Amino acid sequence: MGDQDADSGEARFAAFRRAEALVESRRPLDALKVLEPVLDAEPDKPSVQLLAGRAYFHSAQLRRAERALTRVLELDPADHYARFVLGRTLQRLGRLVEALAQLRMAAAMNPVPEYQEAIGEVAARIALKDS
Repeated sequence: MGDQDADSGEARFAAFRRAEALVESRRPLDALKVLEPVLDAEPDKPSVQLLAGRAYFHSAQLRRAERALTRVLELDPADHYARFVLGRTLQRLGRLVEALAQLRMAAAMNPVPEYQEAIGEVAARIALKDS
């Protein structure tokens, strides 16, 4: 591995961190622009796909979010946060039963209040639809 590989690795890491900060500051489209070369270079890295999924979700590119988050779970089935965001994505797509399944798995892995609240919200929407 030469210096150029190390430099490009450092550049990708810096771009990843910058994209992460942009997602956190609710600038998902800017984040996706910064993340694009990282996605191209490391498409099978779960953390890169998860960040892309979050940015797609926050920019309402729900099908792309679903693809990225599904890829995260193919690479790392135990990623509860990816399951949570996938559940929220499916919820926004109106696929409530699928959403509920992902949210329940996320909560089983990591029973935090945010996941429990999401389950209650989706379950209530399903109950309303069925009544």
